[in-house]
Amino acid sequence: MENVQSAWQTTAILIARIIFAAVFLMAVSFKFMGMGATAGYIAAAGFPFPLFLAWCAAILEVLLVIAFLTGVFFTPAAVVAAVYVIFLGFSFHGPSHWAGNQDEFGFFVDHFTFVAGLLFAAVHGPGSVLALKAGWTGRA
Repeated sequence: MENVQSAWQTTAILIARIIFAAVFLMAVSFKFMGMGATAGYIAAAGFPFPLFLAWCAAILEVLLVIAFLTGVFFTPAAVVAAVYVIFLGFSFHGPSHWAGNQDEFGFFVDHFTFVAGLLFAAVHGPGSVLALKAGWTGRA
């Protein structure tokens, strides 16, 4: 059984996909503009091989942008993005950072609202408009 989307549902889904893509596009743009600074930030969090990890993050973010814009592998991409965002929240804004800067708690909580949207998108998919239907199960 296939669901029929109304015009406002189609519009909302497309706007959400663009927002998801835009967030990751901004993140990867900052990485490409200053890969060394990104590596420094990763090193400051205590991770080994910071430049390698910065490049891995950039590649992942480019793939997420493509998935959100095209709808290809949309559901698994949304799940991977949710896990990635939670990881970033704990690693760079988690409880160990709150004592030094109370704003970090707000940044931490913001990650969960983003994850909620990603998980909702993972469950409901990319919609039926402007979405290529390719994925692990043959569905987006």
